[in-house]
Amino acid sequence: MIRNIIYIAAGSALGGVSRYLLSRWINALIPALIPWGTFSVNVLGSFLTGIFYGMAVKNESLAPAIVLLLTTGFCGGFTTFSAFAFENMQLIKSGASLMAFSYTAISLVVGLAAVFLGFQIIK
Repeated sequence: MIRNIIYIAAGSALGGVSRYLLSRWINALIPALIPWGTFSVNVLGSFLTGIFYGMAVKNESLAPAIVLLLTTGFCGGFTTFSAFAFENMQLIKSGASLMAFSYTAISLVVGLAAVFLGFQIIK
């Protein structure tokens, strides 16, 4: 149990730092009302989750601790749905409710598609 927690913590730390750096870089490249950095990180994190899950299903010898490190740890620390919710609240408060709804719908659809695609690539 403790070993699993250490794997998750290590993955989360790496994922969180990666999220921060990538999101800031993308937002600097594409300044816009929609926070494209968060969107991109969520899609990439969803895609990687599908890849890692697909690898775990395809290769049953993949250690459960490594699956925890990559999915719950790295992808959990990397994806930013709490930031996503906060940014949508900011859009709504600024009067951009339609933009917030559109951003939410697009993020959900593309994120689910990315998980499916990642899984299918490995399958």
